[in-house]
Amino acid sequence: MAATTADPRPLTGEPVCLDLLNTRWVADGEPLDLFAGAAGLTRVEGLALWLESTGLAGRFRADAATLVHLLTAREALARAVADPADESARTLVDAVLEHGRIRATLTAEGPGERAEFDDPTWGPAWTAARDYLELLAGAPDRIRKCASETCALHFHDVSRNGTRRWCSMAACGNRAKASRHYARTRER
Repeated sequence: MAATTADPRPLTGEPVCLDLLNTRWVADGEPLDLFAGAAGLTRVEGLALWLESTGLAGRFRADAATLVHLLTAREALARAVADPADESARTLVDAVLEHGRIRATLTAEGPGERAEFDDPTWGPAWTAARDYLELLAGAPDRIRKCASETCALHFHDVSRNGTRRWCSMAACGNRAKASRHYARTRER
């Protein structure tokens, strides 16, 4: 993969678990997947790009085994986010979490912690599942899917009043506003 390959996804920079979900998106009515050839990338190149964008590239390798585990985590998280009451989704997330743990440490700055994995290829998948737990502990009601019916993206609402509805005001929000305006002017 060329070092200058731009991330083709319309929304990046979300917490790791939601950023993983956002490796699938819709553009011009066509579903795209960063791990399945979007933007002409191979599956492993898409993984390498995702690892780089999430800051995990220095800790984990982009290889086929890591990709398989990450796809497992993505499906588990997608189900858990879609229906938090789904017991089978919780079981799938727990199965991913079984592959790692947090070890308490003492650092020069004081108490710390470090993640450990039974197999390093589970690292990114476990990290995404663990990140989901942290979002749930902090503000589960702020984990959202874009309100656009044609959008598949998710975001963590960090707005002050917690009323964000769109993945992006420049994209989905603007389209919704334009659609409402068109409907109003057409009624007149």
